Amino acid sequence: MLHAQFRAMYSTPWMSDIVVGTMRWGIWDAKFTTAQYEAMIDKAMSLGMSTFDHADIYGNHTTEAEFGAALKLHPEWRSQIELVTKCGIIHVCDQKPAHYTKAYDFTKAHILQSAEDSLRNLQTDYLDVMLLHRPDLLMDPDEVAEAFELLYSSGKVRSFGVSNFTPSQIKLLQSTVPVGVHQLEISVKDVSAFDDGRLDQCTLDGIVPMAWSPLGGGNLPEGVASVLGSLASEFGVTPQAIALAWLLQHPAGILPVIGTTKAENLEAAQTALNIKLDRQQWYTIYQAATGIRLP
Repeated sequence: MLHAQFRAMYSTPWMSDIVVGTMRWGIWDAKFTTAQYEAMIDKAMSLGMSTFDHADIYGNHTTEAEFGAALKLHPEWRSQIELVTKCGIIHVCDQKPAHYTKAYDFTKAHILQSAEDSLRNLQTDYLDVMLLHRPDLLMDPDEVAEAFELLYSSGKVRSFGVSNFTPSQIKLLQSTVPVGVHQLEISVKDVSAFDDGRLDQCTLDGIVPMAWSPLGGGNLPEGVASVLGSLASEFGVTPQAIALAWLLQHPAGILPVIGTTKAENLEAAQTALNIKLDRQQWYTIYQAATGIRLP
């Protein structure tokens, strides 16, 4: 049963149309200095990209703290941005010597501790959105609700959601708490969310869909690359902008999470907001992505 404290609290958060992903900013890839974190945050904000996507495990549990060090130097930024983070993965790394195998943990204790760690690392007193990162098959929805209630009532987390869940897993969690966000993989390389019920559920239940890896990690199939390239020439933009515009046009309100380490890629992504594909253009991309002609 939906817990009483949440009956009147359905918090669908406001986020920027394009979300900036931080997964590659730290030791997993770019190894940004504090000055580089500052520059990327500032650039994103100047483009209207105010939402930043984190996870506790990024950079082997170091990227949040590096971002937080930059944020501390600009306290005025906090009220101008939205911080999203994820929890629930037991990640094996040197920074967590007690972790000896990959696992998932949605216990009340783990969720609460993860929130406290993220708040401390990001040097903030609240998180705009906290997501359960990957489904925990041992999840007790009542226990999750207890954790969320404590975090919400204390003002430490304003909205909650999930990542990489199936519709039935979301429905189970919705029996005790509202789900405001679902971050899932959607791109021209993975279109399964369009017809497996996940985006339908987002539309029906007012859940904000965030698309991770919205460009499919590059190296697109030749047919897809050709279609995107042709449309890019027609619109005078990059193929990547066309791929993002294709997602943005879906009525579920998909928010792409751009995982770039280069400021110029943020600029290119912003151009997607001004592209309007017609139905035939949209379905040309869809058919190239699926490799199947429409019946």
